[in-house]
Amino acid sequence: MRIAVVGTGAMGSIYAALLAAAGNDVLVVDAWAEHVAAIQTHGLRVEGASGDRRVRVEALTDVTGQAPVDLVVIATKAMDVRAAATTARSLVGADTLVLPIQNGLGSADVVAEVLGDEAVLIGVAEGFGASLVGPGHAHHHGMALVRLGERRGPRTERVERLAELWRAAGFAVETYDDVDRLVWQKLVCNVSFSGTCALLDLTIGEVLADPDAWYVASSCGSEAHAVALASGVDVQIDDPIAYVAAFGATISGARPSLALDLRAGRPTEIDVLNGAVAARAGAVGVDAPVNATVAALVRARERAPL
Repeated sequence: MRIAVVGTGAMGSIYAALLAAAGNDVLVVDAWAEHVAAIQTHGLRVEGASGDRRVRVEALTDVTGQAPVDLVVIATKAMDVRAAATTARSLVGADTLVLPIQNGLGSADVVAEVLGDEAVLIGVAEGFGASLVGPGHAHHHGMALVRLGERRGPRTERVERLAELWRAAGFAVETYDDVDRLVWQKLVCNVSFSGTCALLDLTIGEVLADPDAWYVASSCGSEAHAVALASGVDVQIDDPIAYVAAFGATISGARPSLALDLRAGRPTEIDVLNGAVAARAGAVGVDAPVNATVAALVRARERAPL
């Protein structure tokens, strides 16, 4: 299969490397010229829970003139999704599938606005704890699950075909009839650790071990769970605190990408994570004061880093 991964940060690099190692023809697209040059020269290296591999893939910063591919994976941060989808237009043909995989709420809708409803599926990845070591080199602490579904309606044959493609590359994959459940199960975990780890500069395991940090993290998860239920989402989580703790224990040594971004002075995804939970809470008549506070503090840190 001819696959383009648009946005090859930590997560995009993992997708690209494992899909290429499984025999697919993979093109990676990224705006970071040094990263692309390193991949062109030395290959793409990914190490961690999936092993240690270096694969040869085509790497570009500009896809002008490139022919359409079979699958476009959009793996940028949420704030870069519209630009990535616009970049990917030349790669999308009549039969191309488009799979955005982002944290938080709303990215797949943005991609569908740019590339059309029909092509776009939705993906959620969890339990990777990924980071970039340097140009052309990514690391990940785990690789728990990739969830796939249609943006609307039950799973289809094309979703199942896509799931088999990813399974053949070594990913654990589940397909869903209910995309809202898919998104909110991940969001409950993301909002627990992303802002908390970022503000305290702690790993996930350190948050779990500190009673006050865990109070903040678990409160964010519990609020998100309540918002999901109030929104009519059948999230199928009986105990959100236990659910979040079990998730965190699988990647205890990791720092969420939001924490890495804040530490590096980069823009964060707080508005599609804790900020989105706080905004949705108001719309459905539920309180989410801890998420609102965490989001406000992260925004303040973005404006005035320590």
